[in-house]
Amino acid sequence: MASLIVPDVVPSPREDAEKIRNAVQGFGTHEKALISVIGHRNAAQRQQIRQAYQELYNEDLIKRLESELTGDLEKAVYRWMHDPVDRDAILAHAALKNLSQNYKVIIEIACAQSPDELFAVKRAYQNRYKYSLEEDVASHSSGDLRKILVALVSTHRYDGSEVNASLASSEANILHDAIKQKVFNHEDVIRILGTRSKAQLNATFNRYRDVHGASITKELVSDPADEIAAVLQTVVRCIRHPAKYFEKMVGDALKKTGTDEDDLTRVIVRHAERNLEEIKELYYKRNSVPLDKAVAKETSGDYKTFLLTLLGCAGN
Repeated sequence: MASLIVPDVVPSPREDAEKIRNAVQGFGTHEKALISVIGHRNAAQRQQIRQAYQELYNEDLIKRLESELTGDLEKAVYRWMHDPVDRDAILAHAALKNLSQNYKVIIEIACAQSPDELFAVKRAYQNRYKYSLEEDVASHSSGDLRKILVALVSTHRYDGSEVNASLASSEANILHDAIKQKVFNHEDVIRILGTRSKAQLNATFNRYRDVHGASITKELVSDPADEIAAVLQTVVRCIRHPAKYFEKMVGDALKKTGTDEDDLTRVIVRHAERNLEEIKELYYKRNSVPLDKAVAKETSGDYKTFLLTLLGCAGN
């Protein structure tokens, strides 16, 4: 369930565009007035505002906001104002600059969404950058990381609910043998995780736990000497329970010294219109503290106001 609060009755896109213009024109920027508009509009409404602003002022709204805002707020607003599919294409492209550190972004886009959503992101990526996501991932990575990431972004998984129990059993054993032997780059491991439907994979993961007495994520213990084990663990977690994966990411971001604003922003901005309420509930169950209170404690200024608005907090 989305956390974004959109009023039942909203002004016209033209009225919103005019209010934003007043907020950014003149000396300084009225950030709270800006947030009061864009922080309560869904993706379709934001695109209508962008179009109205362009027609009224012959200026790209996102570029204007980039020039008016700074720091973490600018990054968050920039991501928020793009169409969700374009946003993911932009995030993927940015992650390519340092894939050994940012591979999780590619995995999130490839594994935590539906096959159709991944296809839409790939199409948006190609339209924006004139290269396919697959070829850019391949050219910016190497070795086993390349094999896994290219397999994930190249696939179009079956999205149905049918499961082959016999296949789940045999492939659970294949995965277990590879993990036990620490052959994380085995071609069958990449084939299974890269091609099977999510329903089939979840059946395989369940079978793995039932037969071998431990979950596959626990056995894929991140070893500093073996990056691929950590990569595969991320793949499994994104497929098995995306909301739990993102809840842990938010928790880790808030616990880091200085806060990891990039991860925090990415989760809140990407999920405010999707399932951020579920992520908030999971966070509270794990920490006994509401996520909005944790965010308020670790952030400040208009950046804090914007994140709290997307989290659905009134009167922040």
